[in-house]
Amino acid sequence: MSIPPSSEIGSGLHKASSTSPLHENLVNPTNAPSPALGQPSAIAPTVRVPTSLLPPLVVDLDGTLIKTDLLLESVCSLLRQEPLALFALPIWLLKGRAHLKREIARRVQLDPALLPYRTELFDYLRVEHDQGRSIILATASDEQFAKHIADHLKLFDMVLASDGITNLAAERKRARLVAQFGERGFDYVGNESRDLAVWSSARKATVVSRNPRLKQAAAKVSQFESAFEEPDASVAEYLGALRPQQWMKNILVFLPLFAAHLFTEPILLLRTIIAFVAFCCCASSGYLVNDLCDLPADRHHPSKRLRPFASGRLPLAYGFAMAPVLAVIGCLLAGLLSGLSFGVVVLYFIVAAAYSLSLKKNVLLDVFTLASLYTLRIIEGGLAAAVPLSVWLLAFSMFLFLSLAYIKRYAELVIMRGVDGDHAKARGYEMSDSALLVATGTASGYAAVLVLSLYIASGSVKVLYSTHEVLWLVCPLLLYWIGYLWLVAHRGKMYHDPLVFAVRDRTSRILILLMLAAALVAI
Repeated sequence: MSIPPSSEIGSGLHKASSTSPLHENLVNPTNAPSPALGQPSAIAPTVRVPTSLLPPLVVDLDGTLIKTDLLLESVCSLLRQEPLALFALPIWLLKGRAHLKREIARRVQLDPALLPYRTELFDYLRVEHDQGRSIILATASDEQFAKHIADHLKLFDMVLASDGITNLAAERKRARLVAQFGERGFDYVGNESRDLAVWSSARKATVVSRNPRLKQAAAKVSQFESAFEEPDASVAEYLGALRPQQWMKNILVFLPLFAAHLFTEPILLLRTIIAFVAFCCCASSGYLVNDLCDLPADRHHPSKRLRPFASGRLPLAYGFAMAPVLAVIGCLLAGLLSGLSFGVVVLYFIVAAAYSLSLKKNVLLDVFTLASLYTLRIIEGGLAAAVPLSVWLLAFSMFLFLSLAYIKRYAELVIMRGVDGDHAKARGYEMSDSALLVATGTASGYAAVLVLSLYIASGSVKVLYSTHEVLWLVCPLLLYWIGYLWLVAHRGKMYHDPLVFAVRDRTSRILILLMLAAALVAI
């Protein structure tokens, strides 16, 4: 299998030539193209010593050969399989990091083909290996994971890793390498400050980082050879991991205020804004949890593989730290409104986390969960504005968002068909389920329009709308919009959540504005 090219590679290598960019995730690195043997390698000296006569080249794994951290990767995988294992992690850690890694490795399997490798570094190592140089993998990750990666890459002559008792990092790694190869008897490739201990006994130091201080420190303890550099993640990428484009879904909290015609009341508007911010915080926390739990699936997806965590652009530690912080902020903001508002936001976060960890794997239950998350936003808006929620509004929202959830699943299935053919699967759904998704999804959308029409025909609408007849215009517009979304999904052109797609799509924006205009005129 050939590796598809990626436009993202080749922008950050100091003292290197990268003539053959590779896929962001090294699916089959044994077939990866390498620079011609007559060309200078990534860190070639001016006068080249025959490679077979050079000392072993030792390379670190986490953050060096791969852009991610296997400990955090395996924790994500473990919690996805066994959420209650969260309470066992501190107990395992009390016996040491090596013991923690071994306990996780016993329960988790990672696919080495999906890990985000540093392709320029791999190219260089492969050239050195092909010319006869001994390449050693030395990592603090558990040896079970390290051996699986080595078996996949077919590059290393020896693997040194943590064994459940000794955590092979920093000084322990240095001592092991010195015992194996002697003082100054190896070259070492690392990426962080704790590698300085290893560089202090290495013949030459290769740094995988743009950090000038790290390179200067490495040069003080060893002969600095060169650095593999990639641009640091931007502030926009850190913010992008929070998915601010998804915050527009939280506009639903304003719906009860709008439906009750109280949007001119400043106090109620302020309370609703607080509810909106609270949901944005909790939603971003939920998206971080979802992305951390979805790493393997995202890396297999044609577009989701470019997400910050899946691609390795952002450290997983950022997601682990920000998720609980945002959840706490969101719950505290909701608590300022009322105890019930606090309860709804907490319930939203619990359901969203349960969805990310387990519920999304259960067909049909997943779409009902998604629809309920939309409806919880409307309930929170009603509590924030002290507006009683009508059964008409709740029934309408449940049917409409159930249809949108079905569209989301159907669109994912159609996109994956382009990757895996007729045997494609998405979130537990198979291609043979597509007809069922279309039937139930469109029926739910039409049921929402039916509920709306019954509400317009009822006597209660006359109390709020002076010209309620104008509201009938919303029904055909909504029918058209639902049909349009299903058509786009059927053609495999819906790459985002339906509501996010609607904001970016010109036709959807026009239809939504027309429906809002009809509702305002009816007042």
